[in-house]
Amino acid sequence: MKRPLATLALTVLAALSIPSAQAGEAEIRQAVQKLAPDAKITSIARSGPQGLLEVVVDGPQGPMLVYADDKGEYLLIGDLLEVKTKRNLTRERMDKLTEVKWDSLPLENAIKVVRGDGKRKLAVFSDPDCPYCRKAEQEFAKMDNITIYTFPYPLPMHADAARKSKLVWCSKDRSKAWLDLMLKGKLPEGKGDCANPVDENLALGNKLRIDGTPAMIFPNGKRVPGYMDAGRLDGLLTEANKNGGK
Repeated sequence: MKRPLATLALTVLAALSIPSAQAGEAEIRQAVQKLAPDAKITSIARSGPQGLLEVVVDGPQGPMLVYADDKGEYLLIGDLLEVKTKRNLTRERMDKLTEVKWDSLPLENAIKVVRGDGKRKLAVFSDPDCPYCRKAEQEFAKMDNITIYTFPYPLPMHADAARKSKLVWCSKDRSKAWLDLMLKGKLPEGKGDCANPVDENLALGNKLRIDGTPAMIFPNGKRVPGYMDAGRLDGLLTEANKNGGK
C-alpha cells in the first residue's frame, strides 16, 4: 500500500493559492519552496486548455501534476479529461513522467517465470509477505504466453520478508520456489546465505521510488502500482508489448 499524497497536495495547494493577481512562474516557485521544502518544481508549462499552466512537482514520492490559471488564483489537483476524445490527459502525462526504460532494468536480478511461449513481458517488484502480491500471483497463474520477471523486494514493514526472499533466490529452482511460496505458502529449505541481489533490488526500487508492492513495469515504460485482475492485466500487456513495447 502506498503512502498517501494528501499532505503534499495540500501543501502545494497552499503554495499556489497566492493572492497577487500578477502571480507568475517566479512567485509559484518561491511559494512552493517556502511552504514545501521537500517538493521541487521541475517544470511549469502551458498544457491543455488555453490559460492553464501545468506544474510538475517532484516530491519524496515522485512527480505529481497540478494545474494553475494564468494569474495563479486557481488550482486544480486531479485528472484533466478531454471530453471529445475521452482521454485522461493527466494520466497520459504521468505515464511519461514516471516511465521506466525496460532496457534499464537488471533482469538478471529477477526471478524468471515463463508461461506458454513467454512472448509478452512484465516486470514486478514483489514482497513475499505482501498479501496483494500473493493475490497478484494468483492472477498471473491464469495468464498464458507471458514471461514475468519478479524482483524480490522486501518492504521494511515485513520483518521476515528479506529472509524469505533470500531463501527463494538461493533455491536450486528459483521459479518453482517462488511460486510454491506465493501460491502454496511453502517456504523453501536452506540457509539463504548465497550471493543474492536483494540489496541491489532495494536500491533500485528506492531510485525508482517504489514504496509499495506489487509494482508492475511494462515494456513500453508504463508502471502500475498495486494488484489488478487477469482480465485488465491482459489488456495492458497486449498493448504494452506491441512492436516489442516500443
